[in-house]
Amino acid sequence: MRKTLTILAVIIVLVVVGGGAAQYLMRETSSPSGDGDRTPAPGESTEAAPETPEQPEWCPAYEFISAPGTWESSADDDPFNPQANSRSFMLSITNPLKEQFGEDQVRVWTLPYTAQFRSIQSQKEMSYDDSRNEGRAKLEGELKWMHGECPQTQFILAGFSQGAVIVGDVADDIGGGTGVIPAESVAGVTAIADGRRENGVGINPGYEVKGIGAEIALQPVTGLVQLVVPGASMRGPRPNDFGSLADRTYQICAPSDSICDAPHNIGNAAERAMELIEANGIHALYASNDKVIPGMTTNQWVVGWASKIINGG
Repeated sequence: MRKTLTILAVIIVLVVVGGGAAQYLMRETSSPSGDGDRTPAPGESTEAAPETPEQPEWCPAYEFISAPGTWESSADDDPFNPQANSRSFMLSITNPLKEQFGEDQVRVWTLPYTAQFRSIQSQKEMSYDDSRNEGRAKLEGELKWMHGECPQTQFILAGFSQGAVIVGDVADDIGGGTGVIPAESVAGVTAIADGRRENGVGINPGYEVKGIGAEIALQPVTGLVQLVVPGASMRGPRPNDFGSLADRTYQICAPSDSICDAPHNIGNAAERAMELIEANGIHALYASNDKVIPGMTTNQWVVGWASKIINGG
């Protein structure tokens, strides 16, 4: 009995001494003059502030990505010196930017993709769906690679016609939180003659247009459309309305351009489908048409818009 009491007494002493030591250590570590780490105040984060990602010296401040329209690019074109179509509308934007800025300020990259549109008149061309998917995959590959190499570089995206659809789709995913780069890495987006354009989605810097993109207008009869343009899915509106990029995404459309300003009333589906193939007239005049944006042509506006971003304005 006496031995048992002795053992219990020793245990009690150890517990008391141990508890006292623990309290002493806690006081020491919480004291500003103690040798240990300071205990954070209530509500204070214990996590270290995130470090700014390292930016290699060669990285530009901005990358301007240009997506040409149908028949204005090719899969093997040089993204830094495109030669597929010397009359490509997007060259009237990228060439002035190259002349104005050094490579340390902006890297201009032009999307090299097949850019075709199979129809009953051109059966040997790549289908619109395949061409668009190829372009999107290449554009996202460039964004992902560049962001990985140069995490502080900001992106400016611009596209025309089929290229506008590709740029708009990529921007919609990024703004919706499912893109290949974070939305905060995108400084601005401009889609010109976008076949999925909607009024009230993005910002229209030009004259009012009352219609909608052809892919939205023709979605209810997409099966009939494919009789004229096989492999051209009419996908309707985008799901995210550009999400967090809506405040820096611009939609430019010439009034009566059947690609981006199609009537809400489908009318004759075959005729509407033929307009997709022909896409001439107003659709081909954005470099000279001064009835799209007050006081200037579309390419002049885009060059000014991009320049203002690059100059920090």
